Amino acid sequence: MRTLRDPAEMQSWALEQRRVGHSIGLVPTMGFLHDGHLSLVKKARASADLVCVSIFVNPTQFGPNEDFSTYPRDWERDEALCRQAGVDLIFAPAPEAVYAADASVSVVEKRLATRLCGASRPGHFEGVCTVVAKLFNLTQPTFAVFGEKDAQQLRIIRRMVRDLNIPVEIVSGPIVRESDGLAMSSRNARLRSDERGQAVCLRRALDTVESAFARGERSADALRSAALAEIARAPLARVDYVDLVDDVTLEPVSRIEAPVLCALAVHFPSARLIDNAVLKG
Repeated sequence: MRTLRDPAEMQSWALEQRRVGHSIGLVPTMGFLHDGHLSLVKKARASADLVCVSIFVNPTQFGPNEDFSTYPRDWERDEALCRQAGVDLIFAPAPEAVYAADASVSVVEKRLATRLCGASRPGHFEGVCTVVAKLFNLTQPTFAVFGEKDAQQLRIIRRMVRDLNIPVEIVSGPIVRESDGLAMSSRNARLRSDERGQAVCLRRALDTVESAFARGERSADALRSAALAEIARAPLARVDYVDLVDDVTLEPVSRIEAPVLCALAVHFPSARLIDNAVLKG
């Protein structure tokens, strides 16, 4: 396994591998890897000649009052996990290597990014799209694997690839959960014990919605109210949003008549968590 930090060296390596006919599977991460990340690596390993994992805490997707400086990092552990998972190359650049001091170009998605996390985190998806486009240029992947936990991000990246004709296949991997149902996330490590115990309210809210849907409930307002009532049972939880939106357009719906994404974001004192489920109308 190799580790590259210089973007020019990364791009040179990737172009040579593609020139000789090797396929490259990219797994973009911000490090502090967990089993959810490793499931994406496994998916890439099954199809690609070479697997590249990027480890880069991207400063441009964090707002001024968000947790960039305290985002969990553990390089030695990440490196060991990648080696065990059969990763061929880690790309781990420094921010100043990725962004020129006078950088003035970014990638902006103007429709899907206006709702959900995009509404509560202005500029977040501009940062995401820009860094992912740069990673695609630098690592030259045949395909890239993204987790379904970041549902809005996955749909925005697919839209970016479609609209900009980027020759990269976007592959998704299912949400991986802890034994109590909490979706695996690097930010889970920041939760205090009392917060961690209450964080399962996200999964319970989704279970409540899915159960009501299975019983025939099709009103988005009724399903949203059921989710909010479940989250309200966790006194440390503060709702950012609970929304039911069209699974493709992310537009709000009033009734479930086609596949709908039920997405939620909840603040705890130490971390903001997200989760989702798709209801097949």
